[in-house]
Amino acid sequence: MPLAKSVIDRKAAENDIAILSLGRSSGEGTDRQLKGDYLLSENEQQLIQQVSQAFHGKGKKVIVILNTGGVMDVESWKNQADAILLAWQPAQEGGNAIADILTGSVTPSGKLTMTFPVRYEDVPSAAHFPKPGENPEYIEYTDGIYVGYRYFSSFDVQPAYPFGYGLSYTQFDYSPVKVEEVAATGEKEISFQVKNTGSVPGKEVVQLYVSSPAGLIDKPVKELKAFVKTGLLSPGEEEEIRFRLSVADLASFVPEDSAWIAEAGVYTIEAGTSSQDIKQVSTFTLPENQVVTKVHNILNPDQPIHELKN
Repeated sequence: MPLAKSVIDRKAAENDIAILSLGRSSGEGTDRQLKGDYLLSENEQQLIQQVSQAFHGKGKKVIVILNTGGVMDVESWKNQADAILLAWQPAQEGGNAIADILTGSVTPSGKLTMTFPVRYEDVPSAAHFPKPGENPEYIEYTDGIYVGYRYFSSFDVQPAYPFGYGLSYTQFDYSPVKVEEVAATGEKEISFQVKNTGSVPGKEVVQLYVSSPAGLIDKPVKELKAFVKTGLLSPGEEEEIRFRLSVADLASFVPEDSAWIAEAGVYTIEAGTSSQDIKQVSTFTLPENQVVTKVHNILNPDQPIHELKN
């Protein structure tokens, strides 16, 4: 049952800030549901609305903590909160970690490992995933390579929060990206500087995305190829970031050739703080197709088992 409005009004008068926590089961052992799980329950929606109105009416802020094991709806209520802290399910030390972040003892540096959609229908699997009352024994998988951020980025679907997203109490600048070839290995070395331009110490999770030529097969518009977290950078301090990409890192499997191939053409390097917040861009070119690994079709599902043994 939601709290009475009189109780919430009294809390708003007595306290400096509101902290609400929304919890969910992990989803292990059974599929999660839409209503009351991915979507907030009516009581949860009402609680956020009433608390927001009461505290904002007195010029006070509202923080919502998400103690959840997966994605849930945020679009319907995020504008009623001044801050959202995604704690996931942090176990016995979670309270201390949350307190450190909320009080400013620690600067947050976590980034999303999944995309939070605006609507459930924006997720590519929504159209074919079993709904209540439907037969779950047969599911036709139609996502293909377009899973998660690959789908949202490739088809310009705007998320509530993109893959790799995460705020900080400070800011970071990225210097222009340099791409150099390592003569001994043929790898591409990507380097740039990340500088703390804010007023408090913090760490940054640097993400490296690559857009590849797509002449032989279909490919997403970009793919995450590497990431790294900087050390704790004081205000004004910078750190050099270096990544190495081998030809194998650039290759995709081409079924018609039964091979992993890095296609000839222009590759675009994107360095950023999320899949949609790209800070610096550079390019390099492979002059010709490079076969990384050739495979043999020994597990053809249409081939009888006794033939595979001979």
